[in-house]
Amino acid sequence: MIIKLQPQRSDQSLKVSKRSDVLTINGERFDFRELPEGAVLPSSAVECDFVVGDITRQNGELIVTLLLPCGADASDAANFPFDIVSPPDGNVSLPQ
Repeated sequence: MIIKLQPQRSDQSLKVSKRSDVLTINGERFDFRELPEGAVLPSSAVECDFVVGDITRQNGELIVTLLLPCGADASDAANFPFDIVSPPDGNVSLPQ
């Protein structure tokens, strides 16, 4: 899995956990295990304001883009985030 982050000035909070290709975003579960290789699932098909880009599967990797809320005192790591590549199952560590 590759999680791309799109920072946006916001005081909202974001908690993400994963298990296999299932993401739990702020307590809501999204199961992407059935998305086949080469498929594109438009973000509009996922009822979550934090999913801001199409979800794809390329070379076996699920690729999803999430909105990353950044407060006024956010670090450079949050304002200019790197992709999160192959995060382990459990809570996903997001830059603050």
